[in-house]
Amino acid sequence: MPRTARQTPGGMIFHVINRGNGRDPIFADDADYAVFEKVLAETQAEVFVRVLSYCLMPNHWHLVLWPLKDGDLARFMQRLTTTHVRRWHLHHDSVGTGHLYQGTYKSFPIEEDEHLYTVLRYVERNAVRPTMVERAEDWTWNSLWRWLHPTEHQEKPILCPWPIPRPKDWVTRVNRALTKKDREAVQTSVVRGRPFGSESWQEATAKQLGLESTFRSRGRPKKVLDDSNS
Repeated sequence: MPRTARQTPGGMIFHVINRGNGRDPIFADDADYAVFEKVLAETQAEVFVRVLSYCLMPNHWHLVLWPLKDGDLARFMQRLTTTHVRRWHLHHDSVGTGHLYQGTYKSFPIEEDEHLYTVLRYVERNAVRPTMVERAEDWTWNSLWRWLHPTEHQEKPILCPWPIPRPKDWVTRVNRALTKKDREAVQTSVVRGRPFGSESWQEATAKQLGLESTFRSRGRPKKVLDDSNS
């Protein structure tokens, strides 16, 4: 089960990630990316969850989701991944050949303050690297591009207003590299499912969701590949 599947209270925002099995590619071409966006939009129509941001990368994806009701996150993600796996195998004529994803998705809750801005920047600048794009808005398969091209709406998810104001210089902020401290803090939450926020909020949220174990020392954290936002 996903780390937060037991309790996904409405009104709490989550970062969600999944990767290809063995870190193999999920998206080989534009058609693969387009299929995922279509499935994301279809899922949103069936189980409405507010999509705040997303970024699709060759072998993984990031979503920032804001469920309305308790349990909606788990229902949304089950429908999304099940439908996407079926469509992917049909598209690649590979039904019955094995797993697409490495396992169930991972998620962590986010406090609705500057910490949310940090995660949103982390997600929307994920493709900024020498082998992909120089600026985040040039990556077609993310919410920043989607926000800047509102008329390109066919078969794409609905981007919902954030609970905090979008800064006027948002594109500039996204293209500014995260500090090492912020980047490593987000990556730790990605790996461990640790609530991302102020210390007091983290403690209260971990207790509410039964995530106290995400703060226990267990040695050196695993390196998060493919997510460098430097």
